Amino acid sequence: MDYQVNYINPEIKLSSYEGKLFKTEAAFNDHLLVWLISGETKIIQADESFVFGAGSAFLIPRNQLATIINYPKDDLPHKAVAMHLSAERLREFYSDKSVKSKFETEKIISFHKHPLLESCLVSLIPYFEMQENFPENIASLKINEAINILRMIDENIDAVLNNFEEPGKIDLVAFMEKNFMFNMTLEKFSYLTGRSLTTFKRDFSKFFNTTPQRWLTKKRLELAYHELTEKNKKPIDVYYEIGFENLSHFSFAFKKKYGYAPTELLNKFDEI
Repeated sequence: MDYQVNYINPEIKLSSYEGKLFKTEAAFNDHLLVWLISGETKIIQADESFVFGAGSAFLIPRNQLATIINYPKDDLPHKAVAMHLSAERLREFYSDKSVKSKFETEKIISFHKHPLLESCLVSLIPYFEMQENFPENIASLKINEAINILRMIDENIDAVLNNFEEPGKIDLVAFMEKNFMFNMTLEKFSYLTGRSLTTFKRDFSKFFNTTPQRWLTKKRLELAYHELTEKNKKPIDVYYEIGFENLSHFSFAFKKKYGYAPTELLNKFDEI
């Protein structure tokens, strides 16, 4: 089996992947703290991309749209420890603390292989071998240890972890123009723009004069055309960065719109 996940408890997991690559679209409900044991992770956001190698530790803030692509590397599987920092647990942690900060971020936060944080996450690995249930009090201690270390090494982290606001109603046009390449459900898009699904569809039709599905497909194909012709990217490197489920679906939709399959288009440009 190419992809395996072992859980210490619902909030802490060890994943291992040995295939060519593993892609997921993310807008997590929890903050996700990751320590990469081996392999490589590429995270694509609307304005920036990040590449993390073995030994990296980073935090993916909740509700941030991203495409995450995990690769094995150097003949080793992609292997990572991930810790979910839920709103419930963070509320409990901050309940007796006074925190004031205006710092906010929509970016992935890297901790540059900090030895204290790495030591905390490395210490979890033996627990994945346990056959019996992992004691909840020990899981809480390990998660609280990680939070305390994050607070020590990043003076701005409190403003991220102690922010429990739900997305408010925002400019739908600006949001969708920025984030159309992420393969999220309409329910997730509506939530992130501060709307019910019904209101999202109504507002979308009002602003774009079409359905979300048609508009998203059109925008993604236009971006794909640009990536193929202007940046000379290969179809297999394009489809998973622009919101398509698989290469065959992308090729079919691309040919329907432009009259050529992506590979045929590239061949035509090569002949010019």
